[in-house]
Order: sequence, then structure tokens, then C-alpha cells
Amino acid sequence: MSDRTETLEPEGRTTRAGYVALVGRPNAGKSTLLNRLVGEHLSIVTPRAQTTWQRVTGILTRGNSQLIFLDTPGILRARDLLQRAMLGAALEALHEADVVLLVVDAGRPPKAEDRERLERALSETRAPVHVALNKVDVADAESLERWAGWAGAEGRTPHRVSALDGHGVEDLLTAVAGDLPEGPFLYPEDDIASDPVRFFAAELVRETVFEQYAEEIPYSVFCVVQEFRETQDPVYIHVDVYVERPSQKAILVGRGGGAIRELGQAARAKIEHFLGRRVYLDLWVKPLKSWRKNRARLGSLGFRIPEDDETGRP
Repeated sequence: MSDRTETLEPEGRTTRAGYVALVGRPNAGKSTLLNRLVGEHLSIVTPRAQTTWQRVTGILTRGNSQLIFLDTPGILRARDLLQRAMLGAALEALHEADVVLLVVDAGRPPKAEDRERLERALSETRAPVHVALNKVDVADAESLERWAGWAGAEGRTPHRVSALDGHGVEDLLTAVAGDLPEGPFLYPEDDIASDPVRFFAAELVRETVFEQYAEEIPYSVFCVVQEFRETQDPVYIHVDVYVERPSQKAILVGRGGGAIRELGQAARAKIEHFLGRRVYLDLWVKPLKSWRKNRARLGSLGFRIPEDDETGRP
């Protein structure tokens, strides 16, 4: 991990470096693809849609190219302030991208509404666009051809890939890297992420909530690391787990604290694997009334809501 953004050009060779925005509809497999591309579990992955709420940055340096991937929330019609913040993060990444990687679920036939929404989003960028037809391991031939036909009609080369098993990913990387601008590396060659470690620790706790709780609970939970003592052994990590209502806190904690202990054990194992160190994980569940619908509270949790977007488009 690194917060460095100084330019680093290896001596004696021409290099390419740039930002690659992964965009698409919810549940298209963007986060699974990011993890596959970088070779590390950076973005949380669950079977549920809309689990990526903030932009996640992953870095891959290979040969003379450095690809800085921006995993983004799904392109959707925003229905509340949280979803407007999510959509804003995706559109912001499109503005910053040197290359756009549009990820579609090739296992689901394209709908006119989905295509129109994606086209509106892509109108936000002038960068080269590659289309990853994801989930080819489960997609039927007709659905694949319909997506490929749509991409081709728009002048974009479709790449058939499976983020799950890696099919086609190497060829996709080569094609995307070829569209990066020439320039020095922006990060040290061994970096895999630019976000702080505490961000990933909080996200791993949230991922575990999605795995262990049903219905509305996961979508009402947000996690923030309040203390991270890496000089201790085990590493001490204090995470506040925010919910919207006291009744949700009771569900998360469980009878006699059994549910929160189970959550803590599973999340701690993930964080220990990620850090390669022992961890003492201290979880505190706190109600924060209607935080998803309150601009000030969303801001305090690190979300940015576009001031000029009242429509929730695209």
C-alpha cells in the first residue's frame, strides 16, 4: 500500500501508466474482475448486488505498463442520497479515466433500458472504451452474441472473459495496457493499492456482514475504523459498525452477544490474512439514525454527494 503519487520512470525504458475505470451495472462482476486483475482481494465480493459503495483503487505493474484500476459502484438510477453518492463516484471515475473498462454480465441478455443507461454514463468520458463480456463461463451463446453485437455496433471491441476463472483476462490486460498513455509510473512497482489499510479492514468487516445477515441489515450497515494500532502485537483495530435503527443493532449483536462474536471471528480471520499478522478486532455497533438519507451524516462517513444532481440519473 502506498499514498505516494510521485512519478517513477524506470531508467532506460519507455513506460505507460494511467487510470482504468471499471464501470457497469450492479452485479456485473466488476469487483471480482478487479481482484482477478490485481491478484489480491481488494474489493468486497458477495452474491448480492450493490455491495461496492465507494471507489476502490488497485494497482498492477507488469512489464512497461502500470494500470491503476478504479473499481466503482454500479451504474444505477439513484433512489436515495447514498445511491446518489455511489453514482457520483462512478461518474467521477469516468471523468478521471485514461481508459474505460465497461463490464457487463454476459449471462443476462441486454435490455434496452440497461444499454441506454450505460450509454448515458459513457457519454461522460472521451477515453478509449473496452467492453468486458464477463461471466462467459455461465453465459449462453445467444446472450453473448447480443452483447458482442451491441459493443461492435458502438465501435468497441468486446473481450470475452470470466473474472471467476480467469478466462480471457490476459488478453484483456494486453489490450487495455496498449491504450494507456506513455508516461512514468505513478506508484512504486510493488504497490497493489493506494487506499489506506484501514479502509480495507473496514470493508472486510462490511463484507462479512453481507455474508452473515439477511434482508435489509447489510444495506443499513457501514463500517469505519476508528483506531488502528499497527505497532502492537496483535494489531489492535477498533471498528464502529453503524446501523440506522436500534432494532438493527439488536439483530447484529444477537442474544448474549453471540452474533457479534461470530461476525468478529470471521472478519478477523479475513483481516489477518490480508495483513499477514495477528489482529485484535474490537467491534462497536452504533445506531446513526437514517444515515443513508442524511447528507451531513453521509459526509461524516466519507461519502460525497453531487450538489448539482437532483435527478439521480443516469
